[in-house]
Amino acid sequence: MPGIVVIGAGQAGSSLVAKLRSLGHTGDITLIGEETAPPYQRPPLSKKYLLGEMDLERLYLRPESFYADQGITLRLDAKVTGIDPAAKSLTLGDEVLEYDQLALTTGSSPRRLPAAIGGDLDGVYVVRGLVDVDAMAPEFSEGRHVLIVGGGYIGLEAAAVAAKRGVKVTLVEMADRILQRVAARETSDYFRALHQDHGVDIREGTGLGTLLGDGRVTGARLSDGTELNVDFVIVGVGIAPETTLAEAAGLVIENGIKTDDQGRTSDPNIWAAGDCASFPHGDGRLRLESVPNAIDMAECVAENILGAGKSYVPQPWFWSDQYDVKLQIAGLNTGFNRIVTRPGDGGVSFWYYNDAQLLAVDAMNDARAYMVGKRLIDMGKSPDPDAVANPETDLKGLLKA
Repeated sequence: MPGIVVIGAGQAGSSLVAKLRSLGHTGDITLIGEETAPPYQRPPLSKKYLLGEMDLERLYLRPESFYADQGITLRLDAKVTGIDPAAKSLTLGDEVLEYDQLALTTGSSPRRLPAAIGGDLDGVYVVRGLVDVDAMAPEFSEGRHVLIVGGGYIGLEAAAVAAKRGVKVTLVEMADRILQRVAARETSDYFRALHQDHGVDIREGTGLGTLLGDGRVTGARLSDGTELNVDFVIVGVGIAPETTLAEAAGLVIENGIKTDDQGRTSDPNIWAAGDCASFPHGDGRLRLESVPNAIDMAECVAENILGAGKSYVPQPWFWSDQYDVKLQIAGLNTGFNRIVTRPGDGGVSFWYYNDAQLLAVDAMNDARAYMVGKRLIDMGKSPDPDAVANPETDLKGLLKA
């Protein structure tokens, strides 16, 4: 029987097939992944796993036996090379696999440095999958020097791990400040100071000119002409939705695989969820790169494959761990024009407003501010900014106002 086939065995794919079974679906389900490991968590890869504080099995989203126990066919180390929507089939090596309904949870791919500037030299890494992290782990020896290209969350998390391991860290960010694309200046200032306190050399407004080395990276020439001797390089310059299969199949692409509000693509029998998918939001479209979105959208798609007709309404939240600081983010800060700072008990939070409307909260070591802020955003409430800024204000009381 053709059944339901899911391409992409990451967080979204694993969540989708598990939800199908929990909803009582009894038909055939196949989950296909290119990696050799069963579906696993990605966020700990660049943190606890790289530090040696988490074993491989603890990364797994579910025990490997879960899939067989649930009657889910898990095809690992398997690459889909094409989809034929008219025939409702896909090509998997020499095999042609038919489907009734197909879901694409192909995730995203890290942007890499061009080979012309040394991106293909040995010792140059990206942070995305197990293979990447396992390959770079031996590089993290005390006294060595790493160049990190990119001052987003991936780059900063890698810098924190390297510094904790006694590695000398130089981080370059082409923009005027770290986190410029995703956070307010106040959050940038907070994390710049945190990393500098741990000995990280942060150079903002400075790009990479070229990497140096014959076969293996040995140095770097920066955009300001400075030359550095480095032992290895980590590239954190963003990710792109993985749309190769979808494009080749003729699906509409718009900042990822374009879906309707239920997760259905331009083909009525093909769905998409997670990092690879964009969906209607307000007057435009939105694509979210986060674990919560991967889970929530995948589960919504599972319901809709079974006929629920349910619109996906995201409730965005994110997190990042750096040193002993846990950053928790609620909401989306797009369009903010005011930042309200609230001191916390051992932490701080920055509240994003568009005039009187609360949009988002960045909370550093302040779980209370994050939890209250998230609930306020989910409820559509916007407390008075002056009340938020006042440390005497009872945050929980804002929920009742």
